[in-house]
Amino acid sequence: MPTLSHKLPSNSLSHNLNLSPTHHLQTKRATFKNRMSPLNPLQTPKPKVASLSTVLDRGNAGSSDSMKSHLFNLDRLLGERQSSRPGEEKQDRGMLGALDFKRIWRDGSAEKELGEGGAYGLRQLLSTTGEYSPRNGLGGRWREYHGRSDWAGMLDPLDENLRREVVRYGEFVQAAYHAFHTSPATSKRGDDGEGVRGMSASSACHVVSVDRTYRVTRYLYATSSVGLPRWVDDVAPDLGWLTQRSSMIGYVAVCDDRREIQRMGRRDIVIALRGTATCLEWADNLHANLVPVPDDEASNSHGRPKVECGFLSLYRTSRVHVPSLSESIVREVKDLIETYKNETLSITVTGHSLGAALALLVADELSTVLASGNTSIAQPPPMAVFSFGGPKVGNRSFGDRIKSKNVKVLRIVNNQDIITKVPAGISLSELTKQRLRKLARIEVTTPWDGYSHVGTELRVDTRMSPYLRSDADVTCCHDLEAYLHLVDGFLSSNCPFRSNAKRSLAKLINEQRSNVKGLYTSNAMATGGLEFERARSGRTSSATQSVFFL
Repeated sequence: MPTLSHKLPSNSLSHNLNLSPTHHLQTKRATFKNRMSPLNPLQTPKPKVASLSTVLDRGNAGSSDSMKSHLFNLDRLLGERQSSRPGEEKQDRGMLGALDFKRIWRDGSAEKELGEGGAYGLRQLLSTTGEYSPRNGLGGRWREYHGRSDWAGMLDPLDENLRREVVRYGEFVQAAYHAFHTSPATSKRGDDGEGVRGMSASSACHVVSVDRTYRVTRYLYATSSVGLPRWVDDVAPDLGWLTQRSSMIGYVAVCDDRREIQRMGRRDIVIALRGTATCLEWADNLHANLVPVPDDEASNSHGRPKVECGFLSLYRTSRVHVPSLSESIVREVKDLIETYKNETLSITVTGHSLGAALALLVADELSTVLASGNTSIAQPPPMAVFSFGGPKVGNRSFGDRIKSKNVKVLRIVNNQDIITKVPAGISLSELTKQRLRKLARIEVTTPWDGYSHVGTELRVDTRMSPYLRSDADVTCCHDLEAYLHLVDGFLSSNCPFRSNAKRSLAKLINEQRSNVKGLYTSNAMATGGLEFERARSGRTSSATQSVFFL
């Protein structure tokens, strides 16, 4: 055996390690044990590699275990070589980043076996870090993206810049949801609804947003006109926030970043409103009868403008120490306009579900107040509404009123979302009502008589997504994250889901796991279960998110 060691060439393992000849045999054994062939299928893979094996186990069931082990070890070898190059930053690209599936499977079967999204879809699925479409400069075209021409020629196919803006406004609403869910109870110091400007950071709620370029200036509270007996709080004291009359429903924010203002072509004021979250808000939603818009006695060809009673109640109701949502918004927006009166401004109201309905009431009132001449600006800023999954709010006359004020409304609607179809909009002609009165001798009225939608529509479809099940339930079809997922993948009404969609699927899986196709949920849990659990338990931990304290 010593003779064998002396016959080793000069470039042998022992020579490279500068070891003495007396240790050749011992060194060779130790090195062989610790540095096995990177393609050895018998070698025990690292935990990360082992967890990734589930991906190909499910997508390539016909392959042998030996072949899979070879591929995983090859991936590790490629990863080590990639990170060991001098002058390069070490990166862990993982299985799908290091391997070229086209070389291994020349017939293209990798994409078929890994699912409808192929290798790219799986790579996107495993990412919990937000990735976004690039923000191009809007410059002189910002008024078009803000709806000056009702987004004509920009919706089908969907303009890439408009897509990014729509998704961003939806994320403002997500921040409003998060602010409520992290601190649902109305604090004693914040119960006055004064936007918590005088509150300490420790007692204030906070708004979490992926956009660092906006500064929140006021929290908004909505008060229900419905009250419950006091014994309800005695029976369930820990659930008092479900029955509290006043709840944080949104916020006002203003763009405060010079570079972003330059990119957008103006300083933008955003009003973001969440959907229904408390029992009393649901109770108000059920008041579906139409009532006249306050302070408007005028009528048009479709009669007097009317809106749903419950929505108007939530918007106008106040308490002794809590101003109404209407009062808070009007006062804050007027203050911001006065502060930035020498700049080009825009007002954007965005909301989901109940928030989408309230957004129309906000835009209607603000357009009236700002046009009345009670501000220091000669021309009111352009106003647009971006609504997600909103119900019908008023009659056709109310829609005409909104249009006459030059308020631009873009409604994002999911074909399978039933909320966008209610109230049902049944309208009987006067002749039909007269005939029914004679036959049945009853007064024929319906609480939802004459409801109509407002604005321009961008329609998406759950069935177009390769990741969502075609039989997704009603909660998924109305979910805001599902809406943003569908908008991000939308190309046009006659094109499939775009393959280069940027939005991560992590949050969608966490919130709608039962409605995501099993191929993606099982692979996601197997390959990145820890990351997804962390994302579900603390969605504010990402470095891309920022916290705004007021």
